Amino acid sequence: MEKEIGRRFERRLDEEFGGDAGTRRVVARQARDLADSGQFETDVGRRLTAPVVVENLRDAPDDLSLAEKWNWWMGALELAYGGYDRFRVVRWAGGRK
Repeated sequence: MEKEIGRRFERRLDEEFGGDAGTRRVVARQARDLADSGQFETDVGRRLTAPVVVENLRDAPDDLSLAEKWNWWMGALELAYGGYDRFRVVRWAGGRK
């Protein structure tokens, strides 16, 4: 994925969807992981870029949070192609030891 998947991408997510910094960081990380996997490009035939992510997140219902929008998109990809559940954002209640 383009190098813009970093701080610039996080700022773009903030401008488009709001949410807290931690959520934006997690969504950006999941987007990088998805891009690095090559799965999206193989399945969809389109390179995963920041504009592609934003475009797809805009399709999600307006009342969803950023993380929910991401998960909504991953759910759609899961239904269409399979193998996208691993890119969902999940809350981990564990702590450090």
